[in-house]
Amino acid sequence: MFRTFDCPKCGAPVKYERNEMLGAQQATIRCDYCHSSLMAPDELHGQPARVVPITIDLRNLSSRKVTKWIWVLVAIPLFAILMGVLAMVGVLAPVFYSISRTSTGPADSPTTPGRPTTSRDANNGFADIVLKFGSEGIGPGMFNDARSIAVDGAGRIYVGEYTGGRIQVFDPAGKFITQWSIGDRKTLLRGLAADRKGIVYVVTSGDIRRYEGESGNLLGQVPYEGSGFDDVAVAADGGLVAAWYRNRDDIVRFDSSGNVVRTIREAISSASGDSELNTRVAIDGLGNIYALGTFNSAIFKFTPEGKFVNRFSGPGDQPGQLRAPSSIAVDGKGRVYVCDIKGIQVFDADGRYLTVFKPDVSSFSMVFNDKNELLVVARKQVIKLALKGE
Repeated sequence: MFRTFDCPKCGAPVKYERNEMLGAQQATIRCDYCHSSLMAPDELHGQPARVVPITIDLRNLSSRKVTKWIWVLVAIPLFAILMGVLAMVGVLAPVFYSISRTSTGPADSPTTPGRPTTSRDANNGFADIVLKFGSEGIGPGMFNDARSIAVDGAGRIYVGEYTGGRIQVFDPAGKFITQWSIGDRKTLLRGLAADRKGIVYVVTSGDIRRYEGESGNLLGQVPYEGSGFDDVAVAADGGLVAAWYRNRDDIVRFDSSGNVVRTIREAISSASGDSELNTRVAIDGLGNIYALGTFNSAIFKFTPEGKFVNRFSGPGDQPGQLRAPSSIAVDGKGRVYVCDIKGIQVFDADGRYLTVFKPDVSSFSMVFNDKNELLVVARKQVIKLALKGE
């Protein structure tokens, strides 16, 4: 007959078989939860269950067994010390590596606030860092949460803070020129682009506003049927391509006068079958449109006439797959770049995966200038990269 009692050590129920000989000789049982050796309750004499004490009498052990136990007792702390040393080496190695790199020259030294630095550090054999500028702060040339970047035909660089509405202007060498604002501290900046004439397009509150880049003077608003814009990019002909969402994910193409040329209705959801709530857009020199669906973790290509061509990439951790993408850009050779948590992934115009490279910091947004140099903004810093082989 089976009975149970509570383990006196951990309280877990312990099952045992009743034995008429319990009064004469207690049965030893093991707790399945804490693995303690227990003495079953003496039912005839009313004794409760007890933990069986385990003792080691070194006097009754042979010299060989005593030596074995001594070695065990000595080995345990030695092993712990060894693991501690290895851990310290693992932690300190990057520090020593960083110190050794710093001593090699000024290109690897920390960026001085407000002072651009240059470097020729290789980035996985695909691009070189040629310029860095910016640091954390609210002063001129410093950034708090910069997530948008644009460049005009003169090479002027525009960097927008995600909150607060501040847009700073820099020359092509990263020297601070001026700054202006599009709103107050509650303003959210969703997208930023600039044309060759220095007109800056800002996506905020679902609208696309036009500003004079040098002064920040508001020039007006791109007219459309209603608010809902997420992102904007400038085409080579001076027109715009924009991502718009209001119960459907559309892509809208404008000419250089701000007139709607065409609308690709449900651009991503119709191709993928899944809704898309955040679309980033880019356009190449031939007018082909690329839409990055951050919720779909995929890129969708359309012809200049708005016809769907193909879909490439997808969610995952393999090369060419995306994990938390944030922006998209196309270079002068038609290659497609996607900022991702794994780095900047590169595809050819047909969607074939080429490579991935990692700038010094986790990038958030990017744009190409007329020299086919890639400018990347990373919240606290701007980095310019020259593609190898250009």
